[in-house]
Amino acid sequence: SPHPKGGARPSALSMGNNSTPSKATPMQPQIKKDVNNRLKSTEGHIRGIQRMVEDDVYCVDIMKQIKAVQGALDRINAMILDSHLQTCVTQAIRSDDKEEQEKTLHEVVELFNAAHKLR
Repeated sequence: SPHPKGGARPSALSMGNNSTPSKATPMQPQIKKDVNNRLKSTEGHIRGIQRMVEDDVYCVDIMKQIKAVQGALDRINAMILDSHLQTCVTQAIRSDDKEEQEKTLHEVVELFNAAHKLR
């Protein structure tokens, strides 16, 4: 179904199956800035790929650029995962809330399982 602000609704994977912890830790400002800068750069790269398609550029060249974007997204994902492990997961493990600990560890396992399925 469509997202309320227009466009496609994010998938269950991207939304974490609505499993946002009740005490989410904000991303560190420098990490957030780096992630946003990389996302903006990737967005520009994707727009360039769209132009390549419109201009009937050789398919292999388009696929190479798509692969480069996928690599960039993988690196962004790794940055976010690293931040998550250092903040949210560490916070949950150190807490006295056993339910939050289990929920957070389950989320991490789901992330790794989902990543493995994509390969």
